[in-house]
Amino acid sequence: MKLNISNPATGAQKLIDIDDDKKLRPFMDKRISQEVDASCLGDEWKGYVVRVSGGNDKQGFPMKQGILTNNRVRLLFAKGASCYRERRNGERRRKSVRGCIVDSNLSVLSLVVVKKGEQEIDGLTNRVVPRVRGPKRANKIRKLFNLSKEDDVRKYVVRKPLKTKEGKKEKFAAPKIQRLITPIRLQRKRRIVAQKRKRAEKQKVLSAEYAKMMAQYAKEKRERKRSESKRRSSTRVSESK
Repeated sequence: MKLNISNPATGAQKLIDIDDDKKLRPFMDKRISQEVDASCLGDEWKGYVVRVSGGNDKQGFPMKQGILTNNRVRLLFAKGASCYRERRNGERRRKSVRGCIVDSNLSVLSLVVVKKGEQEIDGLTNRVVPRVRGPKRANKIRKLFNLSKEDDVRKYVVRKPLKTKEGKKEKFAAPKIQRLITPIRLQRKRRIVAQKRKRAEKQKVLSAEYAKMMAQYAKEKRERKRSESKRRSSTRVSESK
């Protein structure tokens, strides 16, 4: 079985092939997201703790969280489920996946280093892989570089260098910063608030005019009714004579 071990602290990954079943025994019958002591892999792994994050069996079917079995099952997937990508809008499809329990039929087991041990692991903890993409949201950039609100976030965007031809100036690709408060954004917000206030004032005037019109209509209706009743009473008096 192969173990694909990743270290989030450095961004590095290492793939090791283990044939000894005794070394793999502590991983058996463990579920996804459970933590295992990695000292069984060798003396250099003493003190390391790893978390099971997934895996694939020998036919390439992935493990799926929440399926409490070590066999392969066929499930009906829809949009939003892991191990599935819809090809058409609203499409559902039945696919084969493996349960979240580790067994000997896996080809690759994915592990994540949770706790670092005493010794360095060559290719995993002694090298740093730079991040290709940084955060896009303004507040997350501030959190990454520990910036204040007065600092200009645009100067701290992680830029990706592009391939350049000989004799040409080096170019970089930078993401568009999301939720960035600019003077144009503040101006637009002021305009939206002014329009909302204007609509409220206009509605207030129209409501007052409508109330005045309805009061006038009710007054005319009462007068019409009073005059109608007077006319009827006068006709009754004339008929009785």
